Amino acid sequence: MKFDIFCEIQRADISTPEEERKLLADTIEEARVADKAGFDVWWQVEHHGAPEFSYSAAPELVLATIAANTKRLRVGHAGVLAPFRINGPLRVAERGATLDIFSAGRFELGLAKSGGKEWETFGVDPETARDELREAIQMIPKMWSEKTFGWNSKLFNMPEREVVPRPLQRPHPRLWQTASSPDSFRMAGELGVGVLGTTLLSPVSLMKSLLDEYDAGFAACRTPAGSLPNRQKGVFTFVHVAESRKQAIANGAAWSALWYVHFAPVAFKVPRNIWYDAIRAGMNPHLVRKSAGEIAALTGADPTSLDIAADEIPVIALLKRMAKGEHVSNEEAHETLEALDSVIIGDVDHCRAKAAKYESIGADRLLCLMQFGSIPHEAVKASIRLAGEHMIAHFAQAREAMPA
Repeated sequence: MKFDIFCEIQRADISTPEEERKLLADTIEEARVADKAGFDVWWQVEHHGAPEFSYSAAPELVLATIAANTKRLRVGHAGVLAPFRINGPLRVAERGATLDIFSAGRFELGLAKSGGKEWETFGVDPETARDELREAIQMIPKMWSEKTFGWNSKLFNMPEREVVPRPLQRPHPRLWQTASSPDSFRMAGELGVGVLGTTLLSPVSLMKSLLDEYDAGFAACRTPAGSLPNRQKGVFTFVHVAESRKQAIANGAAWSALWYVHFAPVAFKVPRNIWYDAIRAGMNPHLVRKSAGEIAALTGADPTSLDIAADEIPVIALLKRMAKGEHVSNEEAHETLEALDSVIIGDVDHCRAKAAKYESIGADRLLCLMQFGSIPHEAVKASIRLAGEHMIAHFAQAREAMPA
């Protein structure tokens, strides 16, 4: 299993342009640390209109800057929001090829269906979003590798054109699809592209079932989207490696993970109880996208209720307390998330053991969200260095020791 960085460009309580500038500068510095620490890919998300939660509205610019400030770290855009009202496939191909040139052939492309608030912002039709994602994945590698390209479908029409520039990597950069539902994992496999999944506090066993869907889809793949099939499976999760458990608590890493999950539905305009119910059921909150009214009609319950039941599971109780503005200590947060097998926060030995669970379910890449919530910049850099020294090296040695 290889180790990557997943970055939102995020910090809690940003309020001034100077703080935004500092956050962007810190992100570039953290990428330089990750380059030296041995991480393989730096993945940058794309979000729009999500204050505090993500300042990654222009990921290609960020990745170009990271490429110019690093030597070996690959630069991945995951995911490009693929609905055509947000990013036309021709523009994605042009920008991706340019970034591949600037990075000397270190570019990786992941595409995402997106949803919620971003669909609303750009006027995306939910009925066509998945088909647009599928067509974008099929079109872009052809734009990169064929002498001329044209397309004619119900969703997209383009006369024959020579698409320039062309990427350095031949036949083209690796392709990925972000996924959250069983159908989307299977679709990525059927298209012959790598898959990038998200835990968000859901158990590792759930991710195993989703990766199995991907493997079934890949086994059924007859016509890969590109000339270079990619069978790798990556999984995103919270990661913070500290010198000791006490230091991890002091850095507020577990509290910051709770803040992330607490703030995400606000950023993307999804009723909180959708997320809470999914977590309670051991599901990924992204699997359900319904309005507050739809939830109320289906369940007869108030979708905005923050009442804490006597038998509420601990992580939901803490999230509801945060939502009500109550104080949740770093210690409480750590003790609660420490019990979740999907969250990798603690000292080196603890983090190694939890990372091994992802390797055991067939994950080829662990996408480590290191910069999140209110974790101080210096603590993020320290976590990246410790992961490089004690986790990347450890798993690499384990791979080398395996029989051929």
